[in-house]
Amino acid sequence: MSFADYLGGLGTHLNLPKGTGTATIESKTNFFRPTPIGGVVIGVATPIHKGRRTMVWQTQLTDPDGKLLAIVTQTQMVLAPTT
Repeated sequence: MSFADYLGGLGTHLNLPKGTGTATIESKTNFFRPTPIGGVVIGVATPIHKGRRTMVWQTQLTDPDGKLLAIVTQTQMVLAPTT
Protein backbone atom coordinates (compact mmCIF):
# COMPACT_ATOMS: atom_id res chain seq x y z
CA MET A 1 0.00 0.00 0.00
CA SER A 2 2.84 2.41 0.77
CA PHE A 3 4.30 1.76 -2.71
CA ALA A 4 0.93 2.66 -4.28
CA ASP A 5 0.64 5.76 -2.06
CA TYR A 6 4.08 6.84 -3.20
CA LEU A 7 3.14 6.42 -6.88
CA GLY A 8 -0.09 8.42 -6.49
CA GLY A 9 1.76 11.14 -4.59
CA LEU A 10 4.47 11.25 -7.23
CA GLY A 11 1.88 11.50 -10.01
CA THR A 12 0.23 14.37 -8.18
CA HIS A 13 3.56 16.09 -7.54
CA LEU A 14 4.42 15.95 -11.24
CA ASN A 15 1.08 17.63 -12.08
CA LEU A 16 1.08 20.37 -9.41
CA PRO A 17 1.07 24.07 -10.19
CA LYS A 18 4.39 25.72 -9.39
CA GLY A 19 4.91 26.41 -5.68
CA THR A 20 2.16 24.10 -4.38
CA GLY A 21 2.49 20.86 -2.42
CA THR A 22 0.45 17.73 -1.82
CA ALA A 23 -0.75 15.44 0.95
CA THR A 24 -2.80 12.24 0.91
CA ILE A 25 -6.22 12.90 2.47
CA GLU A 26 -7.90 9.57 1.72
CA SER A 27 -6.77 6.12 0.64
CA LYS A 28 -8.69 2.89 -0.01
CA THR A 29 -6.93 -0.41 -0.63
CA ASN A 30 -8.38 -3.68 -1.88
CA PHE A 31 -5.98 -6.62 -1.55
CA PHE A 32 -6.64 -9.61 -3.82
CA ARG A 33 -3.65 -11.90 -3.41
CA PRO A 34 -0.31 -11.96 -1.60
CA THR A 35 3.14 -11.80 -3.11
CA PRO A 36 6.03 -13.75 -1.63
CA ILE A 37 8.69 -12.03 0.44
CA GLY A 38 11.22 -10.65 -2.01
CA GLY A 39 8.74 -10.91 -4.88
CA VAL A 40 8.44 -8.28 -7.59
CA VAL A 41 5.48 -5.89 -7.50
CA ILE A 42 4.65 -3.71 -10.52
CA GLY A 43 2.65 -0.52 -9.93
CA VAL A 44 0.79 1.62 -12.46
CA ALA A 45 -0.87 4.83 -11.23
CA THR A 46 -3.61 6.39 -13.37
CA PRO A 47 -5.19 9.81 -12.74
CA ILE A 48 -8.97 9.64 -12.28
CA HIS A 49 -9.42 13.35 -11.51
CA LYS A 50 -6.96 16.26 -11.72
CA GLY A 51 -8.63 19.31 -10.20
CA ARG A 52 -7.45 22.60 -8.71
CA ARG A 53 -7.89 21.45 -5.08
CA THR A 54 -7.69 17.65 -5.27
CA MET A 55 -6.41 14.87 -7.47
CA VAL A 56 -7.59 11.25 -7.39
CA TRP A 57 -5.30 8.42 -8.49
CA GLN A 58 -5.96 4.71 -8.88
CA THR A 59 -2.95 2.43 -8.67
CA GLN A 60 -2.99 -1.21 -9.77
CA LEU A 61 -0.37 -3.49 -8.25
CA THR A 62 0.41 -6.69 -10.19
CA ASP A 63 3.00 -9.45 -10.14
CA PRO A 64 5.30 -10.09 -13.14
CA ASP A 65 2.70 -12.52 -14.55
CA GLY A 66 0.10 -9.73 -14.62
CA LYS A 67 -1.96 -11.16 -11.75
CA LEU A 68 -3.73 -8.40 -9.83
CA LEU A 69 -2.43 -8.05 -6.26
CA ALA A 70 -4.23 -4.88 -5.15
CA ILE A 71 -6.01 -1.73 -6.26
CA VAL A 72 -5.45 1.49 -4.33
CA THR A 73 -7.58 4.61 -4.85
CA GLN A 74 -6.31 7.75 -3.18
CA THR A 75 -7.24 11.40 -2.98
CA GLN A 76 -4.42 13.94 -2.87
CA MET A 77 -5.01 17.49 -1.64
CA VAL A 78 -3.29 20.31 -3.52
CA LEU A 79 -1.69 22.50 -0.85
CA ALA A 80 -1.45 26.25 -1.37
CA PRO A 81 1.99 27.82 -1.61
CA THR A 82 3.59 28.78 1.70
CA THR A 83 4.84 32.30 2.21
